[in-house]
Amino acid sequence: MEQKKRIFSGIQPSGDLTLGSYMGAIRNWVALQEEYDCLYCIVDMHAITVRQVPADLRRRSLEQLAQYIACGLDPEKNIMFIQSHVPQHAELAWVLGCYTQFGELSRMTQFKQKSQQHADNITAGLFTYPVLMAADILLYQADLVPVGEDQKQHVELCRDIATRFNFSFSDTFTLPEPFIPKLGARIMSLGNPENKMSKSDPDGCVYLMDKPEDIMRKFKRAVTDCETAVRFDRENKPGISNLLTIYCAATGKTLEDAEAEFKDQGYGVFKPAVGEAVVELVRPIREEAARLLSDKAYLESIYKQGAERASALANKTLRKVYKKVGFVAR
Repeated sequence: MEQKKRIFSGIQPSGDLTLGSYMGAIRNWVALQEEYDCLYCIVDMHAITVRQVPADLRRRSLEQLAQYIACGLDPEKNIMFIQSHVPQHAELAWVLGCYTQFGELSRMTQFKQKSQQHADNITAGLFTYPVLMAADILLYQADLVPVGEDQKQHVELCRDIATRFNFSFSDTFTLPEPFIPKLGARIMSLGNPENKMSKSDPDGCVYLMDKPEDIMRKFKRAVTDCETAVRFDRENKPGISNLLTIYCAATGKTLEDAEAEFKDQGYGVFKPAVGEAVVELVRPIREEAARLLSDKAYLESIYKQGAERASALANKTLRKVYKKVGFVAR
């Protein structure tokens, strides 16, 4: 029997999960769980590169796990765990940091952007974040890493680090490939459709746990343009194009069908219709996540079992790495 390819991915619990996270990433993860050997991580160690309120970080980590399951990720088919529960991530990150060039990290686009956003708190962790990300991936000998375009650079650096280590010590790491699923919808901000929907932008963002009335209000306020035609034109009508993308992703309709449905209808009809489609899409997710969050013992069993399974895989890689760099066996 042919061995399944392995996928690793994770999302920071630095804010509540968004509609963009679901449509662009998590829904695809659900589709991948039959075909691949998948590890999905709540990357809480990455989250502290910027200041977090500890109680909020703990709460969001559990909420994110509940939402993963509510979105359709099966704990039996996937390894789901919290990053800080598997200490091998930090251990491998130190070794890999010694095989990463300062200049490589200096060129990371996200470091430059986040340094501007958090000018009063440019930490070493923010600078070395891509090394920890490389450790996340390489620990599990992942073949594929589902990422957005904004993270491709980090996967390329991960490959460079792995290649350098493999060249120095013979083959140790699988070289991962960035995996950008064709099904993933790129969801933009409702307030500024030039920017990706982000959990740090509450007004332009729909959260999976939002109440129906909040979702409707956000869509009614969504930025459009001074025309009335509902048609897809990313360059000239970014707001309407984004709403059409969301509507099609929520309903399964094609762009052509959606354009025909709202021909001559105007934005006053179209925007609430998109809101209602999203309300119905996220309703079962919100309700199931709320149910799971009321059963803390079940969630604890999932993340503990996930950490045990992840640790067993991670140990194999870390032992190999420690032996190759010359550490005395434990």
